[in-house]
This record gives sequence, structure tokens and C-alpha cells, in this order.
Amino acid sequence: MRESKRLLPMPLFIFIIFFFLSITSTSADDASVMQKLANLLNPTPKGWSTTSDPCSSTWPGVGCKSGRVISINLQSQSLSGSLPSDLNTLSQLQTLALQRNQLSGDLPTLSSLSNLQSVYLDTNNFTAMPPTFFSGLTSLTTFSINQNPQLASWVIPDDLSKSATLAQFEASNAGVTGTIPSFFGSLSSLRDLRLSYNNLSGGIPSSFSGSLIQNLWLNNQQLSGPIDVLGSMTQLSQVWLQANAFSGPVPDLSNCTSLFDLQLRDNQLTGVIPSSIVDLPKLVNVSFGNNMLQGPYPGFKSGVTVADSANSKNGFCNSSPGPCDSRVTVLLEVEGAFGYPAKLANVWKGNDPCNGWSFVTCQNSNVDRLNIANLQLGGTISPAIVNLTSLKVLILSDNNLTGSIPESLTSLSQLQTIDVSNNNLTGKIPVFPKNVNVITTGNPFLGSNSTSGGGSSGSGSSGSGSSSGGGSSGISKSIRNTIIIAAVVCVFALVIAYVFVRRLRKSKRIPLNRVETMKLTAVGPSSNGETTSGQTSVGNSGHSDVQVFESGSLIISIQDLRLGTDNFNNANIVGRGGFGVVYKGKLPDGRLIAVKRMESSAVSSKGMNEFQAEIAVLTKVRHRHLVALLGYCINGNENLLVYEYMPQGTLGQHLFDWRENNYEALTWKQRLTIALDVGRGIEYLHSLAQKSFIHRDLKPSNILLGDDMRAKVSDFGLVKLAPEGKSCVETRLAGTFGYLAPEYAATGRVTTKSDVYSFGVILMEMVTGRKVLDESQPEERTHLVPWFRRVLINKDNIRKVVDPSLDPDEETFESILKSYGNPAVLGKMKAPTIALIGLSLKFYVNGKPMKAPSGKLCLVASSKGGNCMGKIG
Repeated sequence: MRESKRLLPMPLFIFIIFFFLSITSTSADDASVMQKLANLLNPTPKGWSTTSDPCSSTWPGVGCKSGRVISINLQSQSLSGSLPSDLNTLSQLQTLALQRNQLSGDLPTLSSLSNLQSVYLDTNNFTAMPPTFFSGLTSLTTFSINQNPQLASWVIPDDLSKSATLAQFEASNAGVTGTIPSFFGSLSSLRDLRLSYNNLSGGIPSSFSGSLIQNLWLNNQQLSGPIDVLGSMTQLSQVWLQANAFSGPVPDLSNCTSLFDLQLRDNQLTGVIPSSIVDLPKLVNVSFGNNMLQGPYPGFKSGVTVADSANSKNGFCNSSPGPCDSRVTVLLEVEGAFGYPAKLANVWKGNDPCNGWSFVTCQNSNVDRLNIANLQLGGTISPAIVNLTSLKVLILSDNNLTGSIPESLTSLSQLQTIDVSNNNLTGKIPVFPKNVNVITTGNPFLGSNSTSGGGSSGSGSSGSGSSSGGGSSGISKSIRNTIIIAAVVCVFALVIAYVFVRRLRKSKRIPLNRVETMKLTAVGPSSNGETTSGQTSVGNSGHSDVQVFESGSLIISIQDLRLGTDNFNNANIVGRGGFGVVYKGKLPDGRLIAVKRMESSAVSSKGMNEFQAEIAVLTKVRHRHLVALLGYCINGNENLLVYEYMPQGTLGQHLFDWRENNYEALTWKQRLTIALDVGRGIEYLHSLAQKSFIHRDLKPSNILLGDDMRAKVSDFGLVKLAPEGKSCVETRLAGTFGYLAPEYAATGRVTTKSDVYSFGVILMEMVTGRKVLDESQPEERTHLVPWFRRVLINKDNIRKVVDPSLDPDEETFESILKSYGNPAVLGKMKAPTIALIGLSLKFYVNGKPMKAPSGKLCLVASSKGGNCMGKIG
């Protein structure tokens, strides 16, 4: 009995055995990896042995805990060689420090090392970064791979966004391409972001607003766009943006009180340097040479080093601190309201606007004429113009100006002509004196003044002044009272009518014999092939009360639309657009139409803007691969668009839901034909229509199919007009996530290339049969574009990406295979854009547009690089 009492309890004994067995097994795995590392390094690190256990013998530079390797520190040991591919089996590894050696070869993935905190790979010669390198590094705080110039181009992957504790990310001169990921702005621990000397493009993501980044190094690459986001990054201490293509004004940095180093030289910045930068309390280093800056030369306090080159391209009004001429100050305020465009910054230099300033004319050293027409300028009209007291002629026509005409301009005593035609101005038209020629045509939302005179919209007619003074002008008090009473009665009657109409609309069904007062506009081709529109007014008695619109030989009444859609019955819904519901309808003669009806919830400025945008585009363009608009109605009771009907539904239904819709799977030939149809339609929008349009929401649900399975592009509610001579348009972000070009999402600047990117994503969907975003897939396959790129790294994987419903025979697969080109080349490209070249649809190589041979499928890496592949038509 005494002997048995000294024995361990059986469960505890078994536990200890398994504990030691597990330690022995795991330590053996770690030892195997470490011995591989020792064999691959040259020379073998001092004290390392390929026959001993790295933990039991305590190899120099190797840290262990409980028999597991937790750190490898081999910095500055003049080591060459490479790293073992299974380095990520060191599952307890916390620190990997290999900086300042001559290591080479492909980096192994570190995926799933959930304990890894610090990685230092600086100053080596590594050649490739695996796409899964950062997957699962949930504890990562520091990563540094600076000065690895041999690294092949790689894109910072989205996997890194899961590293919520990341505080330092450094990858300068390390082959990074693509755009700056927006997720950096949402990492609350990130303090250092250093990406200098790479090939990044696009802009600083708007998500950086409010971030806690302190050191931001982005210099010497291809970044562009505005830098105003810096003003909200209040923790900044060091900002290096030099040697890029950043543009626009320097922002107010008054909230960046910790900023000590600001490098802005060698960009395309414009405007005046804000005084808030001069007053920064900790600033010691600043550079701003070789931009297009204007206004007074900044007077930094003593102790601040200004690295402004002697041959700077800036246009300061003087070469030392001090105020500008009053005329220059006013004109720069005017320019500031336009956003300091480069077109003005390039020519408005120095301190004398009467000496060589383009668009400015002077008389006796006074500015008397300002002609800033047809420069595609945005922004607003500055009230500061009133300070040009000698101004006689103000021409701002044919731009993209918004906002209102400042009321203060009416006080310019010498003004003779003001021309603001063909802009996007809104609001009331001020009443100018009778002798002022006021031209406001081409501003569809600029309201006419009820008084006569210069405020009326015209094509050059002189203003006739304000209404007569005095108030009564011989009208008796009793008549005035009668007019007031009548006005009140009219307003009351309108309110009652409005309430009645609203109640009428809420009823489930409106009797078809009830008369509705509406105006419909017909859209149709004229005899010369151009698109025309016309209105049909409606009467108020007898059979003339039937409201109709006519398009060619097509005449439709509102009652016919209601009857043909069963009073817009839900059973006839065939789709939903950005602002309304689309119903299938039938005309009395049996022809089918599609009617988009604005929902009451969409009757807002945004909904009406999209409604009017669709009309504006489809009344100007007509193409066999764009859905035709037959007519429209804008009325307080109804807002309707009537289109040709596309009986086979959307491309999305045929790609992703073909079984549910009882369709046959699309064949490879059908997919190529559809792709070519869409390419030709978009090509027409971009370059062959009267104007150049950007669709902004190209996706499978906006591609409609006819009975012959030929495609037409639809839904033009987000279309943007691309002004002539302007490569991009700044606008609010719009479209559908997954199809947005990275450059557009990052900068808010949309170009025709944005549509080409969306088109490329659609072609990926057509090849793979997969949606661009599919939450039902594993995490690494959820986003189609990065997954597609990773798969194509290996040629043997091409068959795996093909839509299984295609079930290609060898001949078809050979055609598909040719369409991919060289996987070794494509695998190194950033998230790819595929562009189908119909006739001359543009794609871009090194930022320059070029044409591909007709009928070829082209894979293009965003705005850079590309291959044209298998001929398809």
C-alpha cells in the first residue's frame, strides 16, 4: 500500500506522457526547418550545427520557449543564400530579423503564423513576394522590406488588412506596384507608412482622413491627384511626397501641429501656400520647389530649412516674403474658386497681371477684361471679381462652373458684358443694369428672373434694368388688395389640388378613363439618322384629352401604358434600375416595351438627377448596342421612361442564375459575341458619339440580351460627360463595388479607362461563370479579380478557372487558352483589366492610349502594360 501511494495517478501520468511526446514531436519539426535554413545560408551562421537541436544547444540568434523557436535574429552577418519554403511551419515564431545581408531567391510565404509580430527583411536581394505572404498574420506589428531592388513587381494584398495591430509598414524601393490600399487608413495602430521609390500610381486614399499615421513616405513614384486629405491627418510628423505628380492646392495644415518635415517639391501643385504652414510650431524642414505655386513667397521663421531649388518652376509674385500686388491677390482669389487649375497656374506668374498674363487684358494698368472661356474649368464664380473695379468684360463661358452668379457683380459700375453661357450654374440670375449685356444660355438649371432686364436668359440681348421704382406706379390701393387676395386664393387652390393628386397616386389603381394632365416627350431618329425629341401637348376636352407621344410611327397614350403593364402590376416587374422599377408592357398592336417608373421614394435630387441624366444621354446617342429610349415623361404625377424591350433579360441572369431561369448555359461563341457587342457600345459612348460619355456603372445586370442573344448596354443614370480636352472628371464616387477601377475609387477621378476596367471584370465573370464578389466562396476566393490573377500564375491552372458549364472540348479550350496569352507574364501584372477591342476602343500602355488590332481580346494591367491575344472576330 505504501508503495502504491507513491505512484502518480494514472490520468496525470498519461497527460504527462502526451505532453512530453507533443513537445518532442513539435520540436523535431522546428529543428528540421532550422536545419534546412542552416544548410541554405552561406556561410553557416557561427555556432549553428546541422546535427544539433537549435533549442537544446542554444544556437546564436535563435530564441526558444518550451522547445519551440520563437525568434530568429541574423541581421548584418553578410549572409547569402535563400530561405526554406516551409518557414511558416515555425508556428510559434514571433520575430524574424534578417536585415542587412545578401539573401536572395523567392521569399517563402509566412501565412498562418498567427504569433508573428516583427519581420525585418531590409537590404537584401529577394526576387519575389508570394501573394499569400501576409495571410493570417493577425499579430503583426512591424514589417520592413526596404531596399530590395531585385523584387519583382507585387501589389500589397488585402490580406494585410486583417493585421489590425500593424504599427509600422516599410517597403521603400521594394518593387511595389498598384495603388495605395485604402485599408491603411482604417488601421488604428498604424504610425509609420513608408513606400518611397516604387511604382505606385493613383492618389492618397480618402480613407486616410482622420488616420493616426505619423510618418508618411510616398516620394519618387507616379502618384497623382490632390493632397487635401493631409489636412485631416492631425498626427502627422513627417510627410515626404516629393517627385510625384500630385496636383491641386496645398491644403490647410493648421491642425497638424506635430509636423516637422514637409517635402512637396517636384510635383504639380498649384495655388497659394497657406499661412497655416508657415505658422506650424514644430516645422524645421520644408521643400516646395518645381511646382506651379503662386501668391506671396512664404516667410518661414528662423530655424526652418527651406530646400527650394534656384531654378524652381513656381510662379510666386516675388522672390522673398511680402504681399502681392492687389490685382494679383484678387485674381488668385478668382482662380482659387476654380480650384487653382494648372491651365491658369502655368500662365499667371509674377506680380504684374498686365504683363503677359493670359486671359487678362488691361487698360492703364487696370484689369478691364477677363476672358476665361472654354478651359473646362470647374468650381464656382468668385465674388472677389467685384474688386476688379475697372472690369468691363467678364467671359466665363463653356466651362463646368457650378453654383450661382454672385449678386455683388451687379455693382461693377463699368461692366458692359458678362457671359456665363454653357456651364452648370444654378440659382437666380441677378438683375444687372440695363446697359449690361448678360448671356446665360446653356445653363439648364439657372432660373430666370421674373423682372425684365439683364437677368433674363438670352443669347446676347441687353438687359433692360430692374422693375420701376416707387412701388405703386398709379395702381390704386384697392386694386393691389384685390391682387393680393386673388394670389392667396390661387395658392390655396394649388395646395388643395396637390393634396388631391397625392391621394390619387396612393390609390391602388387609377381608372383608365380618368384624364391625367401630362406632357410626354418622344425620342426617335430623324430623317438624317440623328436623334431628335419633341413634345406633344394635351388638351382638356373630348377625345383630345388622350395624352400621346410619337416616335417615328409609334404613338402611345398614358392609358395604353397603364393598360399594357396592368396598371404597373408587380407581376410585370422585370428589373430595377438605380431610381425606379422596370415593367414589361405590351402596346395595343402587340409590340413589347419596357417602362421604367420612378419610385416615390426616389423623387429626390439624386433620383431626379439620375432620371434626367438617362434622358440627357439617350436623347443624344443611338447605337445598335445601346438600349434605345422611345420616350419619356417628367410630370408631378408620373416620371416614366419607355424603352425597347429586351426579351432575354440580363447577362447576369444567363451567367449566374441560368438554371433558376431555365436558360441554357451560354456557349463560348455566345460569350465572345456578347463581349464584342458591349465593347462596341462602350467604344461608341467613349469616342464615336457627339460627346464622350463615361458610363460609370457597367456590370452584367446592365447588359441586356435580345432574342438573338445580341447584347445592348443599359442604365445610364450615372453617366458622366467627359469634357473635351480633359483626361478625367472629378466626381463623387458612384457605381458598384467590385467593378470600380482602383484609380477611380482612390482619387474620385473618373475617365473612360474606368469603364474599360469594369468591362474587364465582366469578361472575367464571363470566362469563369463567377460573380465579382461571392460571399459563399472561401475567403481567399471571395473577390474574383485577385483570385483570378493568382490562379493565372501557373499555366496549368487555366482549365480550373473556366466556367464548368462551358464543358469545353479540346478545340474550344484551345481557343480559350489562346485568349490568356502568356501566364508567366500575366501573373506578374497587377489586378488585370481585360479590354475587348471592337474597332478602336482605347486601352493604355505606359499612360498613353493605343489601338489594338480589330477583334482581339486584350488583357491590360490597369493603366499600364498589356497583351493582345487570340483573335475572335
